[in-house]
Parts: sequence; structure tokens; C-alpha cells
Amino acid sequence: MHLVLPFASALSPAAGHALSTLQLPSLERLLARLEPAERNEGDEFSLTPPHERALARAWGWPQTPDGLHPFAALAARRDGLPEAPAGQAWALLTPAHWHVGTDQISLGDPAALGLDAAFSRLLFESLVPLFDDEGWTLLWGAPTRWYAHHESLASIPSASLDRVIGRNVDLWLGDDPGARRVRRLQAEAQMLLHRHPLNEAREAEGVLPVNSFWLSGTGTTQATPSQGATMVDDRLRAPALAEDWAAWAEAWHALDAGPVAAALRAAEAGDEVHLTLTGERHAQTFAPAARPWWRRGLLAPRHRHAAPWLAAL
Repeated sequence: MHLVLPFASALSPAAGHALSTLQLPSLERLLARLEPAERNEGDEFSLTPPHERALARAWGWPQTPDGLHPFAALAARRDGLPEAPAGQAWALLTPAHWHVGTDQISLGDPAALGLDAAFSRLLFESLVPLFDDEGWTLLWGAPTRWYAHHESLASIPSASLDRVIGRNVDLWLGDDPGARRVRRLQAEAQMLLHRHPLNEAREAEGVLPVNSFWLSGTGTTQATPSQGATMVDDRLRAPALAEDWAAWAEAWHALDAGPVAAALRAAEAGDEVHLTLTGERHAQTFAPAARPWWRRGLLAPRHRHAAPWLAAL
């Protein structure tokens, strides 16, 4: 089994304080049975976050430039959409609320909008002609998962939604010709959505409108990963993106008592266990030790401190 834990660490001082309070006995016992293996290094400004890079590698996808990991194509398959025509690639279009502040525009968590299928479909249909004019095919997958396919999407780098939520969108829009085309589409969509009757009804109810979209998951379509080989537990994601570090610590403790403890039991039973921890910059994988811990002598550690490894992500 290969367990991947996104958002296992973060760079803010508040996150560092929460990290110092964690008590993770299962993780520390599991780390003692494993040894550091592959480390995928980057920085906090990469378009593709470490957990997506780690998953792409675990699935055997070829190495690609930053921002061209085709998670949209994978999500489209899982939503049951038909394959894109030959030579075309996918993008995920996420309906979103862009908050206009005094010095920046930030993207709110789309999940917080509470979109239902009926509202989402009506808003989606209003944008279809805009994309038709560009030669892009737009498809509806779920209330917060819309899709487009077009040949240009194989080479337009895009920032993962997980990079942008709660942050200044200008940092992630890009300035290559393809990205400029996306920005123009966003601007036209914003004009269409401004004072849209559906949004006016939401605002009358005191609910945030959908005033833009985010495009992500671009790149050349790759093979669908086999089921069950890699398990991703993303319960740390929501509190980390919301910067709710008390909830993040609680989620970590639940992880330690649940999936991490299960991985430990599997390792103790002799199963081959791999663990990947990811933060904002790096992904660190741990693999079975060349020599089992019980063959390394009486002084072999029964636990490995987790805090330094998490802080280094």
C-alpha cells in the first residue's frame, strides 16, 4: 500500500505552532519501520503542488513541466464524461467567487458556495456560447466541476486550485500567450456574470455570487491509474486552506489514529508500505527499510520523531 497525505505541513508561523503541539505516535512508529526514500523538491510558488507531483510520479505519469499535470482529464473520466477528441486536452473550470479587496483579488473556496446541480447547470449554460466562440467544448460534470477540451489546453500551464484558494489570483495567472487567452475568457465571463439574474437572486439571499472561474488541470492526457494502489487521504486539506490550524491539528490526530495506524498495522504484519508526506514545497516518500528494524539490533529505534520531517516539507 502507498498512503499519500497532502497538506501534512504548512509554512505559516501559526501552522508551525500547531505542528509543535501534534502528538502522532502511530506516525512516529511507522516512520521507524521505514526509511527516507524519494524526495520531490520544489517551492511554494510552483503551479503544481507537491501532492499532485507525488501522485503523478506514483501513477507512472511521465515528468512534465510545472502546471501541466493533467488532473482535469482524470477528473473528467471519473465524472463519466466522454473522451476528448484526438489531439485535444482537458481543463477543469471551477465556478468560483473572486473577492475584490483593496489591494488584491483573492479566490474563495468553491466548496463554500454551496452550489446545487440546478443552479450550477443554468449558470454553466449561460457561459457555453462564450467558449463556443473560442472553439472550446464546454461540458458539465458536477456543481463545482465544469470542463473544457481544446487542443491548446495540452500546453497552457495552469495553477492547481489548491494553490490559489484564499490567495491573490494575480500570483497564479501566468503571462504566456495561452494564459493571456484564459485571462481574457475570465474577464468576459466576469462581465457576463455581473448582474446575472441568477447571481442577483443569490445576493438578495445574502449569498456570495459566482463571479468568475478558475482553470486548472491542463496537460496531455495520461493513463488512468489503477484503483487501490495509492490511497490519498486529504482530510488535512480543508482546514489548511482555511488556515484553521486548530482543526488541522485535530484532523492530524484523527489521521494518526485511523489510516496511519492502519498502515502501521500492515507494516507490522509484513506488508510492503510506502508513505508520502507533502507540504507546500516538497514531498517526502518513506519506503520499507533495506533491513527490517528488528534486524538492526537492540538499539534500533522504535519511533522516529515526525516534527522535523514535517517542518522540512
